[in-house]
Amino acid sequence: MKQSAIPYMQMRGGSSKGLYFLSEDLPADPAQRNEVLLDAMGRGERQIDGLGGADPLTSKVAIVSRSSRPDADIDFLFVQVVVGQDKVDTTPNCGNILAGVGPFAIEAGLVPADEETTRLTVHLVNSGRLSELELSTPGGNTEYEGEVQIDGVPGSAAPVLCSYKDLAGSICGELLPTGRVLDIIDDVEMTCVDNGMPVVVLRANDFGISGYESPLELNANEDLKARLESIRLQIGPGMNLDDVKNKTIPKMCLVSPAVNGGLVNTRTFIPHKCHAAVGVLGAVSAATACILPGSVVEDLVERPGGKVKTISVEHPIGEISVTLQVDEAGEFPVIEKVGLLRTARLLSKGVVYVPAKEGN
Repeated sequence: MKQSAIPYMQMRGGSSKGLYFLSEDLPADPAQRNEVLLDAMGRGERQIDGLGGADPLTSKVAIVSRSSRPDADIDFLFVQVVVGQDKVDTTPNCGNILAGVGPFAIEAGLVPADEETTRLTVHLVNSGRLSELELSTPGGNTEYEGEVQIDGVPGSAAPVLCSYKDLAGSICGELLPTGRVLDIIDDVEMTCVDNGMPVVVLRANDFGISGYESPLELNANEDLKARLESIRLQIGPGMNLDDVKNKTIPKMCLVSPAVNGGLVNTRTFIPHKCHAAVGVLGAVSAATACILPGSVVEDLVERPGGKVKTISVEHPIGEISVTLQVDEAGEFPVIEKVGLLRTARLLSKGVVYVPAKEGN
């Protein structure tokens, strides 16, 4: 078999990991590019013939280049490889993989590192929005060692501060994609939110579960998964997502009262498998539901006061804290800025070999 060698880096970003490529090293044609990514990550449920980890959290791709926009330093296209289905989805963003974009850009020579702290603006190509990253770069070198710990990742690492100024409606066009704070499908109430990630927020006890079950237990609950998928398929068009049968969005988030000092507890399906933790932008949308008057979360939480609200979102292996800067002067809250603390680490770099085809 003839093979093509493609430069790559593998990085852990937040509680996910993926392959990071320079855009120029991949085919320009999206269809050819996607086939190359499937070969690189590996096809089938086990991904045995590629670098993927047979899990949605380890089957992610970042495609990075110098930005085409004057108000950004870097363009970042996120690609989710759908494990076992041999397809990819470029609809959503990913806040975890974003955390590795800054270190990758410096390692790849796309941007220079400043002497102490490097700040760069990233154009999120999937949604057209912008994010600001702040990295520790003492002596002009990317720092990976540090004292910041995030749940879902062993040990500690240097901080990566991710800030978003304009997340609302990133994918669906509106913070409340259906135009309502409360929807009902199959006699189940829900709140649909897109504050960076389209999420359907539902009360766990409306499905006859506590919401504290392990992902393993929930993944074995075929009746629950069938009910969630039925709701997802019905609500998708109402969220301006058209037919979502072959899409990885919206995510389905089951909420219950917090038990470990957070504000709310979550179990998130992404969309058919329960997340071992919670996605970064999915956590942002869940946190946003907590401050919306009339949402399904309203009776489960004590809504925090103040213009800047830090919301701890509990998940199966810990919590993630989301900072929301909110303008509450009007009838309905307006999210002005979102902040999250992540970490990242370079795992490997080199070339990945894929079967040689025309165009790569």
